[in-house]
Amino acid sequence: MARYIFITGGVVSSLGKGLTSAALGALLQARGYSVRLRKMDPYLNVDPGAMSPFEHGEVFVTDDGAETDLDLGHYERFTGVAARRTDSISAGRVYLNVLERERRGGYRGSTIQVVPHVTNEIKDYLRIGADEVDFMLCEIGGTVGDIEGLPFYEAIRQFIHERPRHQSVLMHLTLLPYIAAAGELKTKPTQHSVKALQSIGLAPDVLVCRADHPIPEREREKIALFCNVSKEHVIPAYDLKSIYEAPLAYHHAGLDQAVLDAFGITPAPRPDLTQWRDVIDRLENPEGEVRVAVVGKYTQLDDAYKSIAEALTHGGIANRTRVTAEWIDSEIFEREDPAPWLERFDAILVPGGFGERGTEGKIRAARFAREHKLPYLGICLGMQMAVIEAARNVAGLTRAGSEEFEGDGKKRRFEPVIFQPAGAGADDAQGGHLRVGAYPAALADGSKAAEIYGAAMIEERHRHRYEVDIRYRELLEGHGLRFSGMSPDGQLPEIVEWRDHPWFIGVQFQPELKSKPFAPHPLFADFIRAALQTARLV
Repeated sequence: MARYIFITGGVVSSLGKGLTSAALGALLQARGYSVRLRKMDPYLNVDPGAMSPFEHGEVFVTDDGAETDLDLGHYERFTGVAARRTDSISAGRVYLNVLERERRGGYRGSTIQVVPHVTNEIKDYLRIGADEVDFMLCEIGGTVGDIEGLPFYEAIRQFIHERPRHQSVLMHLTLLPYIAAAGELKTKPTQHSVKALQSIGLAPDVLVCRADHPIPEREREKIALFCNVSKEHVIPAYDLKSIYEAPLAYHHAGLDQAVLDAFGITPAPRPDLTQWRDVIDRLENPEGEVRVAVVGKYTQLDDAYKSIAEALTHGGIANRTRVTAEWIDSEIFEREDPAPWLERFDAILVPGGFGERGTEGKIRAARFAREHKLPYLGICLGMQMAVIEAARNVAGLTRAGSEEFEGDGKKRRFEPVIFQPAGAGADDAQGGHLRVGAYPAALADGSKAAEIYGAAMIEERHRHRYEVDIRYRELLEGHGLRFSGMSPDGQLPEIVEWRDHPWFIGVQFQPELKSKPFAPHPLFADFIRAALQTARLV
């Protein structure tokens, strides 16, 4: 039976609960324990699938087809444990489940209330897979005191009370603001945050305190006294140069030991942190440097392409190379010549997205990479734009385009080399068919893709509605664009690559979702290797 660690936040949002949860999971693994991490989001959206990337950041996709919060990406990257649909739930999903059950008569006419019906639904969710791992880490989104989070906190209070002693630990993240005029860190916000937790029947066992100045011993003692925790369980959390320093930094600060002490696990197994020391050594001691242009649609928000940013870093780790990524709004290339922008880079990456905005700029970026023999990685929409570019500028289909960009008018603007198959995937919130989750692909013998993967069959995660139309394959391959990865039935193109190009690959899936610092995705590792070769030739 799993022990449970609940991670909450106070004072302000964006303290790094997801990163802290992931780092703690990695530290427990380093001590030989098995872990699973979960996210509970208090917002009323059913899932992030229909939320704007500008508001919520990227949508992380699991193998079993769930559209989840981006924190699950942190969990996977730090622990290597593949997330499941059951590892992410929102208040919207909880209420939807309860109301659907009520409509089916599942409550036998009872009056439906937050307690016990909503809280029971949350507790049922918490129990899933409890017999599979040693530790279940459950992060609650938002900040204590948020009205929408109250059902989750109440469910956790009940859950802890119903379990044996020393089977659950509550870890609370807070902020110690530095008041420059006074020249000191202030503990009062942390005290108030803990009081808010105590007022709903919860008491933290471990406090993680974010601060941008060293926390004096006197302040740790004060926090321990007024928050009713051991001084050794007041853990400082300082800003880091890289998020991958977090496991080592938290171990040095005593986080994993404090958690195990709270469970009464003594003596605790010694951790093996060799893997993380190697990651940091590669980050801090690079032997090369490359610059990558990421030409996308959602560049105004860092989190919109979070997994891509991390996968590029992982590619750099694989090659002991510093990767400097510059995010460029693709709409710029619809007004300006891309050459002055792109000629100073060693490689170009065009990520996914939905809708027509900025796509002509992505097409021009793909053309620049093709014509200038610059390494190019097109992901999802980035692959489709590369196919359209090839159709227009190489194969002579000047009106090539995507069904996604057609308006409601009867006259078609494009010849649709990209189309939406009827009934492909499940209906999504936008009324279309979404192919989401893990799908297999067969790689062509002798292709660049097969060489990179070192395999004939692969499985990657998808999230898209539109596909490259197989009817154009013969024409495009006749002009040099090889369809090097296909669905097992041969109907859906998964990978394309230019035969006469040093490194030009487009993939319909999203490889960044499976990349990790200690296991970089092979496509990103080889992409950075090719970029490094370009940099050395300049």
